[in-house]
Amino acid sequence: MKLSDIESKDLKEGQSKELEGEITRDIIEILEEEGITVQMLVDAALELYAPHPGLETRELAEEKFLKELNIAISDPNLCLLIYSGVLLEKEGRVGRLPNISRSSYEKDLTFIIADEVLGMSISKYISGDKGMFEFVRFDKQKPGILAELGPFMDDIIGGLIGGVSANMYTRAMAEAAEKSADKEEQKEKDPEHKSDVIAG
Repeated sequence: MKLSDIESKDLKEGQSKELEGEITRDIIEILEEEGITVQMLVDAALELYAPHPGLETRELAEEKFLKELNIAISDPNLCLLIYSGVLLEKEGRVGRLPNISRSSYEKDLTFIIADEVLGMSISKYISGDKGMFEFVRFDKQKPGILAELGPFMDDIIGGLIGGVSANMYTRAMAEAAEKSADKEEQKEKDPEHKSDVIAG
């Protein structure tokens, strides 16, 4: 029997396709309650900043990073992934994680990989494989706030910064290439740039 032969039931038929009701909590506010500000995210991201086309200065990079961050956190699924890390960190601090003692949580034992999996999932959700590459870069070097966070939040925030950073570089380079192509096209159309010399 093929999977395509199995009749499926739409158990969510008639369900709204949009969020309903008033949103009472914002993920940025939740992070701020945990002592993590947007500026801390920016500062950590820019510690590993490397100039690229479209990101020639740190000022440009900060502007693009903030734009990409706002795009990313507009997705409720991403916000829920981040929030899961916040809750795991809180439970770990008081020794209430399932199957892990408080001392194991505090030591950030290497065989506990749920934190890494969440960080990778967040970065990949935002920016695919490029995001995962950036997550590894930030996870290894732990710039800025990442060095101060607990076992779960350093990976959660590392995943967020990595995914957003990857999108920042990708979009900035694409926009720079597009501008360059537009300039070349304009040169070809502009009669002032055409040569008067006729080959003989």
